[in-house]
Amino acid sequence: MSGYPVNMNVVPEVSGFFDPATNTISYVVRDPESTSCAIIDSVMDIDYAAGRITYDHADTLIAEVERRGLTVEWIIETHVHADHLSAAPYIQEKLGGKIGVGEKIMTVQETFGKVFNEGTEFQRDGSQFDALFKDGDTYNVGKMTCFAMYTPGHTPACMVHVMGNAAFTGDTLFMPDGGSARADFPGGDAGELYDSIQKVLALPDDMRLFMCHDYGPNGRDIKWETSVGEEKAHNIHVGGGKTREEFIAFRTERDAQLAMPKLIIPSLQVNMRAGHMPKDKDGNPVLKVPVNGL
Repeated sequence: MSGYPVNMNVVPEVSGFFDPATNTISYVVRDPESTSCAIIDSVMDIDYAAGRITYDHADTLIAEVERRGLTVEWIIETHVHADHLSAAPYIQEKLGGKIGVGEKIMTVQETFGKVFNEGTEFQRDGSQFDALFKDGDTYNVGKMTCFAMYTPGHTPACMVHVMGNAAFTGDTLFMPDGGSARADFPGGDAGELYDSIQKVLALPDDMRLFMCHDYGPNGRDIKWETSVGEEKAHNIHVGGGKTREEFIAFRTERDAQLAMPKLIIPSLQVNMRAGHMPKDKDGNPVLKVPVNGL
């Protein structure tokens, strides 16, 4: 693997926390040589019908960090999620750390700023985040060097984050029997997704891969860890040497049959703001529902 500073000798301690309401897995990732850690893809709870926000899932992460005496240095978003709301600002207020996302967040903000008819007060420059990652950017969690890999296709701003021998795939890949994520959201592209998956599969075969979602296909137990080698051999959408053309044809046909995620409307509005709720002119939290806009 050339171009990226892979160090398979570093073995971070990874703790996964499954949210059954959104089938999301959030992670606490500890540097093996210190008490520093990162939190990846946190979840803020929402009762959409009641318009009520709570923080039970985030509080579980916070309690784990505090119980182990860890220091949060980074709160990472692998992309602007369309199926759950980020709890990044809430966690940052409690534990500190910098909130980071891919630099193409600006593309997402521009696209959905129009969809949700956001005014000029909504900044489309990524300034809601503390750090905007470019392809190959490195950063540290304690003594552990990490890097961001640009993996568009599901969204224009997707990144896979590699920490030692562990990579956090966001929605670029699912477990081998889950395949891959959809590529039909605005700015998504099935061909780009295939190319991005190939970048991930070019990492060492022993690289541990951690999923952002799992749906337990065919009734199996929820799982979230696999490896590059397993994905290359067995992923039902891209494994076994499936071609780019085959993937595009399958993904396009499959995506046309999928309903929109239940939480896409609140998720996009919140997540493109780094987890902050939009507010009306009086400062009250409020969400918009664009009609025929998605």
